[in-house]
Amino acid sequence: MTHPYRDRDQRMYDEHRNLLFSVAYRILGSVADAEDAVQDAWLKWSAADRGQVSDPRAYLTRIVSNLAMDRLRSTRHRRETYVGPWLPEPILTSGDTAEAVTNAESVSMAMLVVLETLSPLERAVFVLKEVFDLSHAEIADAVERSEAAVRQAAHRAREHVRARRPRFTADRSRQREVTERFLAAATGGDINTLMELLSPDVTLWTDGGGKVRQALRPVVGAQTVAAWFAAIGTVTYQGVEPADMSAELVEINGGPGMVFTGSDRVVATVTFDFDADGHITAIHNVANPDKLRAITDGATRDVGAR
Repeated sequence: MTHPYRDRDQRMYDEHRNLLFSVAYRILGSVADAEDAVQDAWLKWSAADRGQVSDPRAYLTRIVSNLAMDRLRSTRHRRETYVGPWLPEPILTSGDTAEAVTNAESVSMAMLVVLETLSPLERAVFVLKEVFDLSHAEIADAVERSEAAVRQAAHRAREHVRARRPRFTADRSRQREVTERFLAAATGGDINTLMELLSPDVTLWTDGGGKVRQALRPVVGAQTVAAWFAAIGTVTYQGVEPADMSAELVEINGGPGMVFTGSDRVVATVTFDFDADGHITAIHNVANPDKLRAITDGATRDVGAR
């Protein structure tokens, strides 16, 4: 026997699932936490009196935004006591559509790192306003604050992000070209080419989470960072011999990145931040195995602002 209401609800959930994940992931920077928030939103939706819901999209956005903020508050202590730098959990994305290109910056590793420095309210307001283009009134309803409080939070967040995240960056074709050259130079031990591609004050952030050996502080400077990556083909990394390590160019969080695999597992991801000339200004290296599950799954995520 079919259940028309249940089927309708499931269709509604399926229709908005990508939107809910997109909101939650940008607020949380964690795939697992975002998926939990989406699942909890579904449970709340299932228990709600839909006769009182005139706009399911707005209703579900409100639920998942509040769940994500609550979850972010509860995880803050864990992140503050994390071993070494805390980086967002990387995801595979696709930049085939114009919309995906437009949204690439908002889901980049560098942007998520900046968003990590905002309060949960500021982060949620920034995401809903700047990425999903909700009005201040809609956001006030979503985060259960006054419109005046939302306007203040939006202003603070926007100024904070603007100060730490300049919007001048190289075009996507240039980014891909530099990433391809970086991959060839790193795997070939070509330190001179690596030096050419790196900004003099480039910073490398490595996230091992205490699970694998990584630098506990940022590695700064082209010479040091180039030497780090030039050694890839000569040293054993996480128990994987150089001959058994492979690297692939993929799209990660809206931009070109690299996935390193060996011994039948994903070992690490590497993503880049570029200046307007195409030089690499920052590198984010995620090696904590707990944060590589979404990459291991191989699923490409739709994180468009729909």
